[in-house]
Amino acid sequence: MNTPSTRARVQAFGGFLTNMVLPNIGAFIAWGLLTALFIPSGWIPNEELAQIVGPAIKFLLPLLLAITGGRMVGGQRGAVMGAIGAIGLIVGSDIPMFLGAMVIGPLGGLVIKKFDKLIENRIPAGFEMIVNNFSLGILGFLLMILSFYFIGPTIESANNLVTSAIEALVATGLLPLLSLINEPAKVLFLNNVIDQGIYYPLGMQAAAETGKSIYFTVASNPGPGLGLLLAFTFFGKKTARRTAPGAMIIHFFGGIHELYFPYVLMKPLTIIGMIAGGASGIAVFSLFDAGLVAGPSPGSIFAYLGLTPKGSFIGIISGVLVATVVTFLVTAFILKLDKSSEDEDISDSVEKSKAMKQAGKKPSTSSQKQKDQEINTISFACDAGAGSSAMGATTFRKKLQKNDIEGMEVKHYRIEEAPEHSDIIVVHEDLQERARRAHPDKEIIAISNYLNDPALEELMDRLQKK
Repeated sequence: MNTPSTRARVQAFGGFLTNMVLPNIGAFIAWGLLTALFIPSGWIPNEELAQIVGPAIKFLLPLLLAITGGRMVGGQRGAVMGAIGAIGLIVGSDIPMFLGAMVIGPLGGLVIKKFDKLIENRIPAGFEMIVNNFSLGILGFLLMILSFYFIGPTIESANNLVTSAIEALVATGLLPLLSLINEPAKVLFLNNVIDQGIYYPLGMQAAAETGKSIYFTVASNPGPGLGLLLAFTFFGKKTARRTAPGAMIIHFFGGIHELYFPYVLMKPLTIIGMIAGGASGIAVFSLFDAGLVAGPSPGSIFAYLGLTPKGSFIGIISGVLVATVVTFLVTAFILKLDKSSEDEDISDSVEKSKAMKQAGKKPSTSSQKQKDQEINTISFACDAGAGSSAMGATTFRKKLQKNDIEGMEVKHYRIEEAPEHSDIIVVHEDLQERARRAHPDKEIIAISNYLNDPALEELMDRLQKK
């Protein structure tokens, strides 16, 4: 049995964090709008409505995270355990406990899940309800006390350490250096780890004090991706030039940043342009003291403008534009110097084919058996199950309709949540190891481009022949 790589493990961890945050993004945006409108420095200050801001960030948002995390691990009982544990953190700390909630929620779910497993088939008939209720109450009580006295202070200390480190970067003007970490991490599908795990919690704390935070912008700026895709549109070779405009529209307006990752992976030197653009954008945001009121999810320009508070529009728009221009210029220079042939430009397709062949080598079934099986359900999967996979599923469904292929179920999921009845699971090639780990007995098709990929064309040919 193959041991998953470190990157696959980190990707899975980032996906777990995302799935705690993503269902609650609406609540975060609601709080952001409340802050932008009604605090004293907001658009329409309202002293009465502004009273909701504090309790919402201190209680509502952390509890939602803890409940979601607990439910992901331990079902409804896990959700209750997560909430009980989180209240101990919240009351015992002086800062909004987002990081704490993202720890205590899954921990509470794990505790009750292990306990339920331990007593399974050992409860006398008729005593199920009393055992279930009292076990949840007693374990929740203990977790709440533990959270108040030990877990909360520990997480608060760690949070303060991270905050101090990043504030030091802000104070010294070195915050743009974060792009050296952010941009490579994003194209390796580790963006959710840094965004959901670090920047968004810190951003919420800062926004609670000042009504905005630059931390929401340091990894989510759509400008660098736009600049990269513009450069490929004008200076890329035939395949990239043809596909980049469509990817650019969906990236910038739809907020699905995963679309530009394959272009960077195809020409790794272009990561220099991404870093330069990201750093330039952060520098401009810092210069104008600009920020957002909540995390933009998805990272669309519409989300950016919708979450920009009073007084920050010039800074936010300037930061996005500068990041776009700098990335475009650097990437265009790199592409102009590139003397490789078109054959080298599509080498990703060759590698993809090799990956597909490797993907067929599963312990429980042969690739030929999978090829011959009846295909009724195709699941597009990605890190969070709500961005690139949704777009891929929608695009493929339209192609099925165009080719008069009916009766095919095509939906999108988070990788670990793709259903067992899936006949084929389609993922980006950088996520195939994680997909194979989660679904070792399924046929995995790895792609490098969600809009126009040879592997999807081959799949369409298979469906037409059946």
